[in-house]
Amino acid sequence: MTDHTSAAESPSTEHRSRRAPKPRKRRRGLKITLGVLLVLLLATGGTLYWLYSQLDGNIKGVDINKALGEDRPEKLPTSGQNLLVLGSDSRAGAENKELGGGGSVGGARSDTAMVVHIPEGRSKAVAVSIPRDTLVTRPECVKDDGSTVAGKERVMFNSVYAQVGPACVVKTVEKMSGVRVDHYLEINFAGFKDLVDAIGGVTVDVPQDIDDKASGLSLTAGPQKLNGTESLAYVRTRHGIGDGSDLGRIGLQQQFLMALLSEVKSQDLLGSPTNSYKIAKSATQSLTTDSGLASLTSLAEFARSMNGVDPASMETIMLPVAYDKIDPNRVIASEPQSGQLWKAIREDTTIPEEAKKSPATGD
Repeated sequence: MTDHTSAAESPSTEHRSRRAPKPRKRRRGLKITLGVLLVLLLATGGTLYWLYSQLDGNIKGVDINKALGEDRPEKLPTSGQNLLVLGSDSRAGAENKELGGGGSVGGARSDTAMVVHIPEGRSKAVAVSIPRDTLVTRPECVKDDGSTVAGKERVMFNSVYAQVGPACVVKTVEKMSGVRVDHYLEINFAGFKDLVDAIGGVTVDVPQDIDDKASGLSLTAGPQKLNGTESLAYVRTRHGIGDGSDLGRIGLQQQFLMALLSEVKSQDLLGSPTNSYKIAKSATQSLTTDSGLASLTSLAEFARSMNGVDPASMETIMLPVAYDKIDPNRVIASEPQSGQLWKAIREDTTIPEEAKKSPATGD
């Protein structure tokens, strides 16, 4: 029995001896594989970090809180928030002259201004557009270079941005409304053209035939898918709609913004990393925000908090205005409607129906 066992073990021992080097080869192969994977992971991580840094660096920030100090309206008594969205438009330069509505006008202007109110719960939102031709009282403001600009009455709303800068626009809105602006978001129109092209265009329901030689836009009524250049002309057009004033254009701008937000939200961003990067690059290159949102992380957190808001159901209102009696080409905030509107936003309550009606409509 003992000899048999020994004889049986001997070949086994010899067999194990012959195969002994192979586990070491497997271990060596495993180490090589892990090493390659580690290099790939490090390389991918470096690429991701580079992409993140590039996108993060595209976003420009404005320290609104520092510029405005403590003399500001109180924050909402609830968890609701108010976001001031500006569409800035510079039509100077050769590139802009090729875009719809471009021309020889120098400097940047705030062609679109909306106070977006997000009530407590963040399941809905309302956007209040302030017509660019509205006459307002501009408060005393401090420019980026530290110099002080005296307050002035009866100035056009969109001139505040051009003459003093974004912080003064925020201050002007807060003074005229009593509403605390929690965040500031500026979209450069020329840059947003690339964003529209990156998402493959935006479909809007054109309310009537438009033939505007000033913006170069010619559209027939009904659903139309617009590319970047057409979209830029669409939000700029004023002579091809309504009475040719800024009031007629506001409806198109509100409609287009909702369509754009809906299109972005519907995109399969996870399904196409390349397309996602193109969209993110175009979006970040077009953005200027307050310092609290001036990073990809902060913007992503804010976007997640807004995930329950459906752009298609967002209510859009034009600030109630009346034609100015001195200059009929300008408008002024209409009372008591505008006062009721701002009060509802300040208190995070339902906006009365009468506060949504404007004596001047632009029709």
